[in-house]
Amino acid sequence: MIALRLALVACLFASPAGATRIYVTNEKSNDISVIDSDTLAVTQTVKAGRRPRGVRVSPDGKWLYVCASDEDGIQVFDTASMKLLRTLESGPDPEQFAMNAAGDLLYIANEDNAQVTVLDVKKNQVIANVPVGVEPEGMALSPDGAVLVNTSETTNMAHFIDAKTFARIDNVLVDKRPRYALFTPDGSKLWVSSEVGGTVSVIDAKTHQIVKKLRFDVPGLTREEVQPVGMRVTGDGKTVFVALGPANRVAVVDAETFEIRKYILVGQRVWHMALTPDEKYLFTANGNSNDVTVIDVAALKAIKSIPVGQAPLGVAAAPN
Repeated sequence: MIALRLALVACLFASPAGATRIYVTNEKSNDISVIDSDTLAVTQTVKAGRRPRGVRVSPDGKWLYVCASDEDGIQVFDTASMKLLRTLESGPDPEQFAMNAAGDLLYIANEDNAQVTVLDVKKNQVIANVPVGVEPEGMALSPDGAVLVNTSETTNMAHFIDAKTFARIDNVLVDKRPRYALFTPDGSKLWVSSEVGGTVSVIDAKTHQIVKKLRFDVPGLTREEVQPVGMRVTGDGKTVFVALGPANRVAVVDAETFEIRKYILVGQRVWHMALTPDEKYLFTANGNSNDVTVIDVAALKAIKSIPVGQAPLGVAAAPN
């Protein structure tokens, strides 16, 4: 009976589940900042390879993958200890990459040789090299895992690729310097941001036709200052957040009506973003102000700036 009472007391006073970890790659200081989503503070800074950029966490939350672009490899860290475990083959100058749902395949954009490298993670073995346009960067995999998309910055195209045969299905011309590709959760639409063109193209994933082109008119700024890059979509598919680069804003877009609901002021030169799994917060990497802005998603308001390393670019959140 005493043991049972002690067990009940222990349950009552048990600490809550751990906070989400946010991982930020700092391109110029060659390190990773780890942020606690409860305290909204950096808890750890970890040395990375030269010029870390693209970053993702494995579906099971155990591994952190980071593009060490100037070392032509993808580094794998143990998220529990943040120790570097190994470096994967990536092809030259990896910038961004996508991962399949099982976490055993990486699809890597190799900026220097105009191809996408498909990598078996467990074997550390390249299983395909897919030719694409010049300066590939953005990578996205459809929710059903059937279609891979790459954006080429200089060719100004979104390349649709069969994720099983690795054959190119189609090429869709978009505006200048496409930087990021994002599927909606239901897989029906693909959003592509064009940095120099200043637009986001919304593409029908079946017909590959552009159904909407968004342009962002930020009060007080010229169109040349508004440069869309990273994007994130909420789990219900209703809202897309678009980082506007040197405009120092994040646009909040209704994904159904395409209405721009709000512009949120963040740090300088906002690049990429990550939502916490509960979608309470959106974290933005601000490359020129060396900080991360925390946005309260419900209030659509920036609530804190967190100093990180030099030139933060990529952001990833640990899964539930």
